[in-house]
Amino acid sequence: MLGAIAGDIIGSVYERHPIKTTDFPLFNPRCRFTDDSVMSIAVAVALMDEADYTATMQHYGNCYRKAGYGGGFRQWLMNPAPTPYNSWGNGSAMRVSPVGFACPTMDAVMEEAERSAAVTHNHPEGIKGAQATALAIFLARSDANKDVIKEMITTAFGYDLDRTLDEIRPSYHFDVSCQGTVPESIIAFLESTDYEDAIRKAISLGGDSDTLACITGGIAEAYYREIPEAIVQFVQAKLTGELYDALQRFQRFANLQVAP
Repeated sequence: MLGAIAGDIIGSVYERHPIKTTDFPLFNPRCRFTDDSVMSIAVAVALMDEADYTATMQHYGNCYRKAGYGGGFRQWLMNPAPTPYNSWGNGSAMRVSPVGFACPTMDAVMEEAERSAAVTHNHPEGIKGAQATALAIFLARSDANKDVIKEMITTAFGYDLDRTLDEIRPSYHFDVSCQGTVPESIIAFLESTDYEDAIRKAISLGGDSDTLACITGGIAEAYYREIPEAIVQFVQAKLTGELYDALQRFQRFANLQVAP
């Protein structure tokens, strides 16, 4: 999950100012955590504590109201009796990385990803995006190679992963849908050579950069097993103490790299 949050923070400054290159400063002082990080931590806490997704997401969302939520989700956060609103947005995929890291089997990943999505994003595409992201992480941490990951995601979800970033990048634009974000994020991972390269490639598409990098970052963390120490320190500096403590607790819970 550390890799997903790092991607969110690094990509945050390019969300409204998209770029089409991998050559950019990695640590911009204006970087910040967004709703992607807050909700990823909410999902992680719900998993660790066996708590209700709705209650946990509402708690964290209302503690961090300025994190940049979409309109539908913002209304859901403030509703005393929230119900799913049939969203196909990429919010279900951006927050699901803890499921891919914590669940012990493929079936468990698929079921838990659907549960984490369906409290808000109960549209088939919203569920599909969460499941595809979580499954890619599970396969990556289970030592599947990139060819296997690509084949299994394509077979299970029908995403077109045969495109290249060079083909996608020129016409790609800001897209908040799962179907317009998750495949591109997975392709950025598939073309990468290490964690940092994966983040740079995701952001270089020029779309919803924090979410692209968040999704890609989670998969890249699972696959490469190593995040540069400078990035780990940058994440620590940008998160609140509460969020960072929850991140560390989940990293230990899932037996992942623990930040200092």
